[in-house]
Amino acid sequence: MSTESPPKDSDLPEHRLTLERRGHLLLIGLDRAEKRNGFDGAMIAALGAAFADVEDDPDVWCGVLFAHGKHFTAGVQLTEFAPKWASGEDPMSVAADTLDPLGLHGRKRETPIVSAVHGLCYTIGIELVLATDIRIAAQGTRFAQLEVQRGLYPVGGATLRFMYETGWGNAMRYILTGDEFGADEALRMGLVQEVAASPEEALEKAIAIAGQIARCAPAAVRATRRSARLAYEEGFEAAVARLMPDLVRIYETEDAKEGVASFLERRAATFTGR
Repeated sequence: MSTESPPKDSDLPEHRLTLERRGHLLLIGLDRAEKRNGFDGAMIAALGAAFADVEDDPDVWCGVLFAHGKHFTAGVQLTEFAPKWASGEDPMSVAADTLDPLGLHGRKRETPIVSAVHGLCYTIGIELVLATDIRIAAQGTRFAQLEVQRGLYPVGGATLRFMYETGWGNAMRYILTGDEFGADEALRMGLVQEVAASPEEALEKAIAIAGQIARCAPAAVRATRRSARLAYEEGFEAAVARLMPDLVRIYETEDAKEGVASFLERRAATFTGR
């Protein structure tokens, strides 16, 4: 994983993330704009803690990942990461009591996250959004999985997910060349689901979609996502085996009873998360 070199001024402020609660949403903002949101170990640790908040707080029903400043991220801070890679250390690992934002190690996330990207979305940026569930890009976003141009290769999930999202040929076209591509190409391939006119509109759209998710019963949403991920990761039969057992568990919740009652009474459902 490489990066466009961030500013070298060591006196720049060391921001990492912003967190904002909006109802049942948790908005997570990458906040190291003075370094083009370049990732260091502290930023990955902070993001792991924030993803754990999304997963573990019963009042958070959906997360939104976005970035402050001109860019989503220019990649990782090679001056910190390269020596660790050379020694066999994984600088992207997170504490056991948090949650891997790349979804590679440890417990699996079940609460959905919608992402909004703009500006540069390089290397770990693509891998982060591949690990989210719904992705919105602003027009003008520049994507690149450019590790091979630096003599490296992606270790944050691009080789595991890119081809499943975009097809083998599309994925190889970009992860084997490191070429840059734009928002319209990302939409064509299925890497993102929508393109917005500006970064502000991309974030607004991501929040709106997350809000739609959060108006649904959270146990049902998590079970739906869990079933899809099970089919994706372990295969069709493994997912089929969990369909009815998981439905029985959901049917015991107050929200399931409310959902059925609202249908019979021809009104909108009001879910509580119980």
